[in-house]
Amino acid sequence: MTIRKTTLADLSEVLDIYVYAREQMAAAGNPQWAGGRPSEETVKADIVAGNSYVMLDGDELVGVFTLILGEEPTYALIEDGAWLDDEPYGTLHRIASNGKARGVMQAALAFCEGVSPNMRVDTHEKNLAMQHILEKNGYVYCGRIYVDDGTPRRAYQKPG
Repeated sequence: MTIRKTTLADLSEVLDIYVYAREQMAAAGNPQWAGGRPSEETVKADIVAGNSYVMLDGDELVGVFTLILGEEPTYALIEDGAWLDDEPYGTLHRIASNGKARGVMQAALAFCEGVSPNMRVDTHEKNLAMQHILEKNGYVYCGRIYVDDGTPRRAYQKPG
């Protein structure tokens, strides 16, 4: 699997992947991206900021994620726990696939950890698949954070 920065030329395919991911989450009872999240504006902003990456299986775009280095404002307050450390970290956000390739999450985690060994990520309490993959890859549940719309998320960290 190849990973490269997302370009605005990829926008249509990336938005299609998010549509598919929202449908899969909803079918599994996970409302994490209800209401059309992430929005087209958010996706464009990720691309323009250089934080969005696409994953290719051959020539086919099969996944997308955002890697942000530095402070994540929604991580400043954590309840019912604590972050493992206060060292600089990267945050994995908005990972999704089109369901046509295996190992998308594994590849994204490996890529992110190569850029920033100290990683944080959050997910909805009903996103059991994501929680399983994170824990399988050495991520530790640290507590609960709240994203910008005020909804809670399970927060994980894998220290470098």
